[in-house]
Amino acid sequence: MIPDFSKTNGLIPVVIQDSSSQQVLMLGYMNEEAYSKTLAEKKVTFFSRSKNRLWTKGETSGNFLHVKDVHLDCDNDSLLILAKADGPTCHTGSVSCFNTKSSRSFLYELEQTIHQRIDEDVETSYTNKLYKRGINKVAQKVGEEAVELVIEAKDNNPELFKNEAADLLYHYLILLKAKGFKLKEIEDVLEERG
Repeated sequence: MIPDFSKTNGLIPVVIQDSSSQQVLMLGYMNEEAYSKTLAEKKVTFFSRSKNRLWTKGETSGNFLHVKDVHLDCDNDSLLILAKADGPTCHTGSVSCFNTKSSRSFLYELEQTIHQRIDEDVETSYTNKLYKRGINKVAQKVGEEAVELVIEAKDNNPELFKNEAADLLYHYLILLKAKGFKLKEIEDVLEERG
């Protein structure tokens, strides 16, 4: 899997995509040296056209892009890199240079918020308070929300149904955290089932 750098005057476009949320984070360019360094260090390194040198994304900000997978396109002249970002990718502080969101990325961002409130022990957070009550209370809350969703499913109020579905999903993410799992692991199980 070696890109054909000769087709594009030595630089190929590289799309960076979040390995969990699948959100497109940025576009950059690589020459052969940047590509080799990226593969060797497992951190995305580009060739900066404005600075005329190699630069590893995050070398200044600390927001490195850790390579999880690399895909070459059918013409061997562009790359898709799936990466885990240490922080915002865009120099403006945004997650993505394209400022896009998908429903899938929102769930992963919500999961990160839940983890943050628990890991940072935010005392005013409902999420943290529930988590601190232990696995039995978290599981009980998921059960209550599931029953409430079933009850609303039998009625004809779409707004109440959607709100109960959101409550169940939110508490389910807290339960995953309490059990030490991430949403991606559950997604992997579903993908394996095909």
